[in-house]
Amino acid sequence: MQREEFIQQLWLDYVHHHPDIGGLRQWPVETPPEYLALLTLNHGPWSMEALLPTLVRFGYRPVQRYAMADRGLLVTLLAAPDEGAWLVLAELQLGTLSRGPRAALEQLVAQAPPEATRGQNLLCRSRPWPMPDWASYQALAAAHPLAGWLAVMGPRLHHPGFDCARLGQDIGQLDTSLRQNGLIGNADRHHGVFPISPLLDYRFYPTLPRRLAFADGDEHRLALGGLALVQKQVSANQERTVELLLPHHTRCELS
Repeated sequence: MQREEFIQQLWLDYVHHHPDIGGLRQWPVETPPEYLALLTLNHGPWSMEALLPTLVRFGYRPVQRYAMADRGLLVTLLAAPDEGAWLVLAELQLGTLSRGPRAALEQLVAQAPPEATRGQNLLCRSRPWPMPDWASYQALAAAHPLAGWLAVMGPRLHHPGFDCARLGQDIGQLDTSLRQNGLIGNADRHHGVFPISPLLDYRFYPTLPRRLAFADGDEHRLALGGLALVQKQVSANQERTVELLLPHHTRCELS
């Protein structure tokens, strides 16, 4: 697998689950996102340590590590070898969950068949383990929203982030346009996967709820992903907008 195929599979998997995003025409469809936010967990082949060598072979370069204890996350920022989307790989630390939810999620993950743990495309497949029942999902989501998300979605692309400067429009204009398409933005900087730096203007747009069938056969509607818009507050800087995405105080040594 090459990097282009990896990105294509990530995107096709994403729009399959979120057709409302795939159908947007607010900007040219060939416009690359500024970043892709990938969510995984520190368990087996889906751990950051296991995934990074493959991403490096695809040409990505780890440039910064972030630790977010209040969110139970480690995050690695990976630069693309061209002007394409950078990767923001977020890993949920299972040890930050309380004993019951942690055991429930570990038990679910352990049911993944061996064939689901092999290959280079572990982030762009279907959920590798069985669907939880509704009560288990509710308990996990109450313990940590990202634990609930991982239980029903598996490690994959959570959301793309688009830079308003690259789209050629102001964030206010784009916000109005997205609202007209039924996507309501949230300026809460903790609404997505990770907290966002105050150096950027930011909006997160949850996708429209869709119906999911849980293990006991009952169906429930959930919004499980989204789209982000980011815009530099100071345009004189030469760095990529994604380099300013995460709060500076969360940086740690890149091992």
